[in-house]
Amino acid sequence: MPQNQPSIINHQSLATMRHSCAHLLAAAIVNLYPDVKLGIGPAIEDGFYYDFLFKKPISAKELSKIEKKMEELKKKKLKFVKKEISFAEAKKIFKSQPFKLEMIADLEEEKKAKKASLYQLGSFIDLCKGPHIPNISKIGPFKLLSVAGAYWKGDEKNPMLTRIYGTCFKTQKELEKYLRLLKEAKKRDHRRLGKKLDLYTISEEVGAGLPIWHPKLSIVRNLIEDFWKEEHRKRGYQYVYSPHMGKKALWVKSGHWQFYREMMYSPMDVEGVEYLIKPMNCPFHIQIYKSKTRSYKELPLRYCELGTVYRFEPSGTLHGLTRVRGFTQDDSHIFCRPDQLQKEILGVLGLSFEMLTSFGFEKWEVDLSVRDPQQKGKYLGGEEIWRKAEESLEKALKERKIKYQRAEGEAVFYGPKIDIKLLDALNRTWQCTTIQVDFNFPEKFDLNFIGKEGQPHRVVMVHRTILGSMERFMGCLIEQYAGAFPVWLAPVQATIIPITDKQIKYAQKVKKELEKHDLRVELDDRSETTSYKIRDAQLQKIPYMLVVGKREVKENKVAVRLRSGKDLGPVTLRKFLSRIKEEIAKKK
Repeated sequence: MPQNQPSIINHQSLATMRHSCAHLLAAAIVNLYPDVKLGIGPAIEDGFYYDFLFKKPISAKELSKIEKKMEELKKKKLKFVKKEISFAEAKKIFKSQPFKLEMIADLEEEKKAKKASLYQLGSFIDLCKGPHIPNISKIGPFKLLSVAGAYWKGDEKNPMLTRIYGTCFKTQKELEKYLRLLKEAKKRDHRRLGKKLDLYTISEEVGAGLPIWHPKLSIVRNLIEDFWKEEHRKRGYQYVYSPHMGKKALWVKSGHWQFYREMMYSPMDVEGVEYLIKPMNCPFHIQIYKSKTRSYKELPLRYCELGTVYRFEPSGTLHGLTRVRGFTQDDSHIFCRPDQLQKEILGVLGLSFEMLTSFGFEKWEVDLSVRDPQQKGKYLGGEEIWRKAEESLEKALKERKIKYQRAEGEAVFYGPKIDIKLLDALNRTWQCTTIQVDFNFPEKFDLNFIGKEGQPHRVVMVHRTILGSMERFMGCLIEQYAGAFPVWLAPVQATIIPITDKQIKYAQKVKKELEKHDLRVELDDRSETTSYKIRDAQLQKIPYMLVVGKREVKENKVAVRLRSGKDLGPVTLRKFLSRIKEEIAKKK
């Protein structure tokens, strides 16, 4: 299922019902395709899925047949019956199900349970810890949505399974509302609009997950980058550049090689020394800080960079601009004294909300991402370091009176973080801003400053991004506005449409005048009808169409139309300029 689909508030009872619906799906599949091999079938944020290995591949065309069988089984009012049996007995039951046998072996090895937990639904039995609703007839209205490929356990080395996505709600009204949102999300899909509006390309000749920006989208990116740089300069950030690769030893020292290796590309040999293409910018910014002795008077130092990084994402997870292998982070690292930390976190929070609202976002969700208390070995540093880091972030959130929830296990390996997720026009969440407090890297890289008394002290690092990555943020923006960017970001802000060839000279004069005011303007002098040109401009999501005919030439005006179809009528060029420049200045 596409990423960032409409998010519906997930209550535990709804999640349980959806999990039960996944089992109903599996029971129907086994009934229709007896030789199928079963994977897993969890409830997810907006529904459920189940993974299968079919003898012959199936397509979305078969979903209606599967739904029909699910409805037949639902009418039988079968009960979910839980059983706990020995692992040996479970292996006998699932002797023809290789993925279930692998799961049983994993349970034995991890020693998380002494027995295997099974749920029986009529003749269908599945390995599952539950919970489930008591009776299958209590499953609400459901709909199978799509068919996709998914590697077993998410590993490309494992078999590719068929993943069937579905959703389920307590009422028909809720289901229909969700399906309407899905339909709207499909219209806004940035992959479809990217092709339709000539925005970017992902070429198989270049490689999956490596987008190439076309001129129109590059204009939008340049505008965002210029705005980003200006806002950072105002707040005392210094712009830096770093290389795209570095010695492997650097990443070993930082801990990325040990804790992040599965996301990094293989080393390359350069004159007998191993180098890595960079997955992060932070070790390079650390080198700038370390390049000379730092005094307490210099701090805080705020380095920022639009740095392109490369991370391995399995091909099955790649998704247009929002999940890629090469992307540009709007990255920054702040080096400060411990007594400055709180003020710096508050400053980043303020900058984040100011920038995000400038792009038209008004709602968000905030997580305080902390360690998994059961797996502390996955993280660098001791208890005291983590306690201080988590407390500093939590204190800042409380001081700003920001509502948040704790997300255990979502911290990065070197420190806790604040995650800000935007809610778009369809109430879908998009991960953008991240603010991480790091006491670990200063220890590993011996980062100090000289205090008032002339002695060295440990500096504190803050890692942060505001937009997250230019690629994902651009995908978010395209879908937020359905490709109709606000005027200040629109690749083409106005197109001038002469009604006949006799008005081309005047249209050229209008274009030249608008360009003097740094407006992005096109002249459509094709041999097409005026209505065709207007419709084409609307399809291209151009904010303004300036139609010029005999009357406009005579009165030295332009007839203004909006991409919405609204006709504002003839106005002087001066009046139009006043209108559009105000929109741009206010970032409406």
